[in-house]
Amino acid sequence: MSVTRTRDLRARLPFFLLPLAAGLFAAARAPAQDYRPRTISGWTVSASSDGKGCFLTRQFEGPGDTALLLGLDTDGSNRLTVLNENWSIKEKAQLKLTFRLSTASFPRHLAVGIAADGKQGFVTAFGTEFPTTFASSEFLHITRGDVPVAELGLEGSGPAVAELRKCVALFREKPRAISGKDSSRRRIPLDPFAPDVERKPKE
Repeated sequence: MSVTRTRDLRARLPFFLLPLAAGLFAAARAPAQDYRPRTISGWTVSASSDGKGCFLTRQFEGPGDTALLLGLDTDGSNRLTVLNENWSIKEKAQLKLTFRLSTASFPRHLAVGIAADGKQGFVTAFGTEFPTTFASSEFLHITRGDVPVAELGLEGSGPAVAELRKCVALFREKPRAISGKDSSRRRIPLDPFAPDVERKPKE
């Protein structure tokens, strides 16, 4: 990722990560019908309920039962969420954390505090190549300055990310059906002012 692109990403992180994180946990409770959750090498791969992507999760034994979630959308965007029952991070707090994997390092990377499922933690986003980096790494170490935050093993992340990509490809090939509150889209033409547009009855 270029320096300019990294700066742009950091500038808009607080505004777009929180809705994504909220949707991630809603998805965990109501996965899309097209893809059934499955366990791959110790990771659980599930679909987002909005049909825009998928995510993989893993809970690690230890104080606070740290949970890690990696979400990937059909547009290539991703977000990494880490949660722990013992942490006191405030929601929407902006943090500078260093993420070190066995194949890459992201020093002083911006993250945003969140709370979900009785745990506190943070969510952040990386460039489009991050899932590949994640898949090829053996560990993820996170620090806040000189303070260690989490040291997580990524065994099995390669096959899990491969399955994650398959899940995302499913929704890229099959756009979600429009229904319910979006029913108006079925009867509103792309160009209502075209000379040959058909009038459709009200529903």
